[in-house]
Formats: sequence, C-alpha cells, structure tokens
Amino acid sequence: MQVTKDMIIADVLKLDPSTAKFFLDIGMHCLGCPSASGESIEEACAVHATDPDALVASINEYLADK
Repeated sequence: MQVTKDMIIADVLKLDPSTAKFFLDIGMHCLGCPSASGESIEEACAVHATDPDALVASINEYLADK
C-alpha cells in the first residue's frame, strides 16, 4: 500500500506503527491526540511547516524497503 498525503495519520500508524518515527522526527509528537485521528498528513504538515510530499516519499521508501 502507498501512503498519500491525504491519508489520516492514525491510518498510517495502523498500517505500520513503526512509521511513527517519521512523524516524531519532524516534531509531530502528539500522535495519540485527537488531531492524529482526524487530520491528514497534508493538514498536519501545514501546521508543522513541513513538506508533505517529502514526508510521504520518505515513508513510502521506508515501507518499500521492509
């Protein structure tokens, strides 16, 4: 499965909990908060001033190598 920037963060974490490190590395430390259950990667990246395409590419590369 490919991760996309419109996916909800919690869904990505359910897909593979080890992807949490990518979110933590860019300052998204509230992965258990309600926002993570309803916020897309793109929305969260806007709040954290992070490029969603770069984050998604890193996660997909990681998942492809597993």
